[in-house]
Amino acid sequence: MVKIDWQKVAGLIPAIAVDSVTGEVLMLGYMNEEALNLSIKTGYAHYFSRTKNRIWQKGEQSGHTQKILSIKLDCDNDTLLLKVEQKGVACHTGQKSCFFTEIFNPNEAKTTDEISKPNYDVLDELYHVVLDRKLNANPENSYVASLFKKGENAILKKVGEEASELIMAVKDATNTKQNLEKAKSDVVYESADLFFHAVVALAYLNIHPEQVLNELKRRFGLSGIAEKNSRNAK
Repeated sequence: MVKIDWQKVAGLIPAIAVDSVTGEVLMLGYMNEEALNLSIKTGYAHYFSRTKNRIWQKGEQSGHTQKILSIKLDCDNDTLLLKVEQKGVACHTGQKSCFFTEIFNPNEAKTTDEISKPNYDVLDELYHVVLDRKLNANPENSYVASLFKKGENAILKKVGEEASELIMAVKDATNTKQNLEKAKSDVVYESADLFFHAVVALAYLNIHPEQVLNELKRRFGLSGIAEKNSRNAK
């Protein structure tokens, strides 16, 4: 049996998924050894997310799974080709394939018609929208793109401003003697602003929000004092 040289591919081997009926290239993902073993064991495609830093099954949230019919290894033993039965669509944007933007002639670049999107976690969706604005949007008509153009200090300044506005909203809600529900609504609004700009800051460093959630999960069952001491000991 041909073995993959995991050291050669730095632990992550590119995996190209193609539609078993049409032969269309659906997506390019990466697998570590565990993801490949899970794919073989279950018969469904599993990948390693470099942004979320974890293994995920294709369609685990959207239901748009990939049933594997075959896996082939290329002649250099460093790329996989998966022939799959794609349920639903392959791309998180709602397109059938991730390869839908033509860039050979930028003046004629086009995308296929939008179809209903799969159901992804709101933070994951927001992160990908922010990344898209970071890479592709015009700073003259995109607020997020304008922040990235201005750079780190502008992004961090907005995080600080939104944190201050949340503090004031909480203080107002605590001290109000009139419309408490309105005050609470303001807290929610300001919290959303802070979350949004925190995601922009994370995207500046290409850190997926799920890594933050994983850190919070790690702290479950650990006292705040013990967690702080563990950081000081490093």
